[in-house]
Amino acid sequence: MAKSDRRQLEPRCLSADVVAAGRFLRLENVRFTDRQGRERCWEAAQRQQQQQAVLIIATLRPAGDILFIRQFRPPVNAFVIEFPAGLINAGESPAEAARRELHEETGYHGRVLWDTGPGSSSAGMTGELVTTVFMDVDENDPANAQHQQQLDDGEDIAVIPRSPAAIPAFLRERQQAGDILDSRLAAWVAGCGWQWR
Repeated sequence: MAKSDRRQLEPRCLSADVVAAGRFLRLENVRFTDRQGRERCWEAAQRQQQQQAVLIIATLRPAGDILFIRQFRPPVNAFVIEFPAGLINAGESPAEAARRELHEETGYHGRVLWDTGPGSSSAGMTGELVTTVFMDVDENDPANAQHQQQLDDGEDIAVIPRSPAAIPAFLRERQQAGDILDSRLAAWVAGCGWQWR
């Protein structure tokens, strides 16, 4: 094949063989061709139901506090500071899933402002797609007066509202205590221009 022909090739997946599978996840060997037409293999973790997820950045109004959660994550053997998040159920839109997950994890009812559309969670490891949804929570809404979490069995989630001014110190404190920051939260903080070190 001539050099000019090789530049015209686009990588493409050929097949995926399941190596191991559990209740929620499976490990696959994905066969694909690279730009030179060579066949290669890549290991990938996938959700069993090919579910997408939502990540929720919620602001309490009028206070202006951002809602964070803290929960133990067995894969990293540590507590993680994150935004509320969850899987999109069959037949749900990202907005519907975000409203449901926000209520389940924090007890708050919120209004969707906008979303980013699906983005890769960790493209080198998984095919999971996550839509970031921005929401407002009206603190004066009677539905939010008694915000009771609706957690699934085994979930233990602490809800932590923080004002923008307090976020850098809060994150620094949690890291010093041994908590890990979710990478999307860290990217959001960096995008806001805040320094927490």
